[in-house]
Amino acid sequence: MLDQSLIQRVLGDALRRGGDFAEVFVEDRRASSARLDDGRVEELTSGRDRGAGIRVVVGDTTGFAHTADLSEAGLRAAAEAAGAAARGGGGGVREIALTRQHTTRAYEPAVLPETVEKARKVELLERANESARATGDAIVQVSAGYADVHRRILVSNSDGLLAEDDAVRTRFVVSTVANGDTGMQTGFESSGHTMGFELFDELDVEELAAKAARRALTKLRARPAPSGVLPVVIGAGRGAVLFHEACGHGFEADAIEKQASTYAGKVGRQVAAPTVTLVDDGTLGREWGTFAIDDEGRPAQRTVLIENGVLTDYMWDFLRARKAGRPSSGNGRRETYQSLPMVRMTNTCVLPGDEDPEELVRQTPHGIYVAQMGGGQVNTATGDFVFGMTEAYLIENGEITDPLRDANLIGNGPEVLRNIDAVASDFAMAEGGGMCGKNGQSVPVGMGQPTLRVSGVTVGGTAA
Repeated sequence: MLDQSLIQRVLGDALRRGGDFAEVFVEDRRASSARLDDGRVEELTSGRDRGAGIRVVVGDTTGFAHTADLSEAGLRAAAEAAGAAARGGGGGVREIALTRQHTTRAYEPAVLPETVEKARKVELLERANESARATGDAIVQVSAGYADVHRRILVSNSDGLLAEDDAVRTRFVVSTVANGDTGMQTGFESSGHTMGFELFDELDVEELAAKAARRALTKLRARPAPSGVLPVVIGAGRGAVLFHEACGHGFEADAIEKQASTYAGKVGRQVAAPTVTLVDDGTLGREWGTFAIDDEGRPAQRTVLIENGVLTDYMWDFLRARKAGRPSSGNGRRETYQSLPMVRMTNTCVLPGDEDPEELVRQTPHGIYVAQMGGGQVNTATGDFVFGMTEAYLIENGEITDPLRDANLIGNGPEVLRNIDAVASDFAMAEGGGMCGKNGQSVPVGMGQPTLRVSGVTVGGTAA
């Protein structure tokens, strides 16, 4: 993406004022999207963004500058600015010898989305719209969206690192609204993977849309959710967002460093039920949070966070890992070249156990079965959370019965981990992926889990 000798000169300029560490991050991003709402194409966009971010570290101070000018003059000016921000004065020249790092991608895309005509992308939306509306007369609104991103990055630093990655992500979403005697109800489905347009050789967009419509139609006969502390069985896949938010963020090293996590200082201690093993894995095939290198040039890794209930490690970016005298776990990520990297999750998963998922329900006389979680809020310092259930059912006498109206799960992450009393063998990744926000930046993340049961969680329902 840039000449190696130019990168060496830019790094030298970045260190000219006496920096301890310098880094050049270059990004070339192509993206397109299309959105259909109520049968009309409301959005059809494509674009390309290229630029570089330059970071200089002096002690605990970081200077950062970014530029869309990838000429030598533009890059060297940004390097001077970042170096000056890190420390004024100084002088001298430091030469950097770069060694190109070999990277292995978990998946090679077969069809680059930028080679596909926009008409084919719009056709997918139209097919989804027709399928959702054909599912039932009560469907009154359908929205469908397509998006792809082709992102090439180059990372080089004053330790001699030079690494590149080339990743493509493609996603399709459908949202539906049904109208009935109980008012408006919604259904949502999505599919997204780190792969090219060949996603649609596997994905049936008509079935995806019909599934979203059926979710909305089913909720028309939903009853108010009960309230109080109840056993909750969380289905495989989409329920994993609860653990991503309520637990995952608390394992990120920046929260640990600031003592802003309830898990700080607990390595080696029992923090979850012995049935729970939690990992963060950026190497998982075509999953949404997969990559070859993170945004600091470190290879993607599989990090065990909790093993058999015991906290074993945190997630680390390069600078915090270096400060702690340990290697990075490959969790340094940034939204664009205009952003500084920070500690972020990749694909965060609760590993499967040995139980039969149907048996978990049969062993629950009265409770809630959650098929799909929505958004929520969490306080990483305490672990307290509130999450929406967007598809849930009542469990009565060990059977899944009536659908429930949208309600909240209210609890505490560490308590939920300790109260998991059964983990099934039916592990699944959440389809569709998602974008995780933190400190104003969003990055793609994946999540997964098997069916599991929490012995008691507060359900914020409205039933008397």
